[in-house]
Amino acid sequence: MRIRELREQAGLTQDQIAEHMCVDQTAVHRWEIGKAMPRAAKLPELAELLHCTIDELYGRDSPPAAG
Repeated sequence: MRIRELREQAGLTQDQIAEHMCVDQTAVHRWEIGKAMPRAAKLPELAELLHCTIDELYGRDSPPAAG
């Protein structure tokens, strides 16, 4: 996931993300280093906070093609 990169682009700290997402800073750190993943239910809120799509959180520029 690209959480750290997108967080930095948004000018936010781990603590700011944690407070908004109702998790602790350690959880955000673990998301950024790949030791944990945000719960699926939190992805839309995280994407909105970081001004991106859920696909962009995963490093995709556009949704995968149907097929």
